[in-house]
Amino acid sequence: MRRALFILLRNPLSLIGIILVAVVVLSALSADFLTPFPADRGAAVHFELANQPPDWPHIFGTDLVGRDLFSRIIFAYRISLFLGVVVLAIAVPVGVTIGLVAGYFGGWIEFLLMRITDVFLSIPPLVLAMSIMGVLAPTLTNGMLAVTAMWWPWYTRLVYNLARSEKEEGYVLAAEIIGASKPHILFREILPNCVPAILTKMTLDMGFVILIVSSLSFLGLGVQPPTPDLGSMVAEGAGYMPDSWWLTVFPGLAILFAVFGFNLLGDALRELLGVEQ
Repeated sequence: MRRALFILLRNPLSLIGIILVAVVVLSALSADFLTPFPADRGAAVHFELANQPPDWPHIFGTDLVGRDLFSRIIFAYRISLFLGVVVLAIAVPVGVTIGLVAGYFGGWIEFLLMRITDVFLSIPPLVLAMSIMGVLAPTLTNGMLAVTAMWWPWYTRLVYNLARSEKEEGYVLAAEIIGASKPHILFREILPNCVPAILTKMTLDMGFVILIVSSLSFLGLGVQPPTPDLGSMVAEGAGYMPDSWWLTVFPGLAILFAVFGFNLLGDALRELLGVEQ
């Protein structure tokens, strides 16, 4: 703990990242109590308050139908974090398992699994997600599936490279000599030594998942109204710039706030856990 505290205090940006992520997560978890107008997260309409600039009590202004923008941004954080957690909860086990199997066994298994992975990696992530969402209905579930389909190959490639180097270490050879099973070697011997790199990448990827989900919503392929989403709010307000600047600026800053925080936190974990660049 003393070493961790020393490393964090030595790098002020690490503390900033922890604070930013804590603000985003706590805001999302306490949105029902933190927001002044929680009912505005849905299909509420207040035409008498429509398109008002920032002022009290609407500190971020109101949208085109009078809903409080601050309240909708906080609830949008909840949606974005939920999507990020679900996507990583599916993509990480799939990608890690494939990477472990390919890196440890080698041969035709490695060739087959890594060529499939390379096919997915050769397609730009946003293009792949847009292609999937263009076929499926633009729902929250389909959005998660689309982002998950583009995310697992990165963990496969990461763990594959780690497993290839770790399988030559003495502790793996010792486990093989005493007759340990293949699942034991993969998940009890090799995997724990890959965890620091995986955790660091997961932290960095939370910000990128939020950015990709917001990009899909900006294009009309992600979370659909009236559910609040940062990308759709930016898209909605873009046509009213610069007169109604708050419609786009505050959701855009909210995306920047979250992505910047998770990137700084990922860098802090990389330094803390001693993960190589």
